[in-house]
Amino acid sequence: MTDPSKPEIQEEPAQLRFLRRLVTTLTVVMIGGLVVVIGLLVIRLSADGPSLPSEITLPAGVTAQAVTFGSGWIAVVTTQNQILILDPQSHAVRQEISIK
Repeated sequence: MTDPSKPEIQEEPAQLRFLRRLVTTLTVVMIGGLVVVIGLLVIRLSADGPSLPSEITLPAGVTAQAVTFGSGWIAVVTTQNQILILDPQSHAVRQEISIK
């Protein structure tokens, strides 16, 4: 005879066991992916960016419309439809390119 005070322990169905393991695995993979993404963001955002000059001296009468920085040069697009390539140290104009 069975004791009514003790609950019967039933074995869980195979499909339910599989589903429980699948959900647990998915949770672990998602937590791992989140840790990797956060780690990559921290590494990427803490890296030193390009060193930008505090100011750029342009020739008289020139107004900058856009600026881009390269390795050893600065390009300035002017409102007069020109691209000026400047030296990053002396801000001297290395090259002028007219935009038609």
